[in-house]
Amino acid sequence: MFIAHIPAGYICGKTLHQRFAKAGAPARILILAAIIGGVAPDFDMFYFYLIDNRQTHHHMYWPHYPAVWLAFLVVSGSWFYFARQKSNAALACIFSVSGFIHILLDTIVGDIFWLAPFGFQPFSLFTAPSLYKPWWLNFLLHWSFLLELFVVFWAILIFRRKSHSPN
Repeated sequence: MFIAHIPAGYICGKTLHQRFAKAGAPARILILAAIIGGVAPDFDMFYFYLIDNRQTHHHMYWPHYPAVWLAFLVVSGSWFYFARQKSNAALACIFSVSGFIHILLDTIVGDIFWLAPFGFQPFSLFTAPSLYKPWWLNFLLHWSFLLELFVVFWAILIFRRKSHSPN
């Protein structure tokens, strides 16, 4: 995925903020936590470009391990369940959900190592064949990019509906 992670985080935040409304965190902060969670697995790109010199595919770094995001979900969900003051726990939950959605979206055409750190067998639902240079054209010209555009337009519709509501 190239352009859909931020819109997917926004959709996640808008969808779940009502669920966490009683937690006490403002809706805008919950949505921001979801957007940041939606791109958080890609923070490993800093390491990929600045330190690793692009030697290891960034999906092999721990921020792209599904086990990490499942652990975040379990810990933040437990925190939310048991906390008396729930606003920070709600932010952690929505951040974790959105981060896990990132991993799900990356699985469509990007290799995700679903068994990492215990096994490193890559898995993706579909493959974008390497036909074009530069490499990113292989993803932009693949049919799966239509799914990304769908997510972007869905987020725009949600945003427009909010901005045109009488509230």
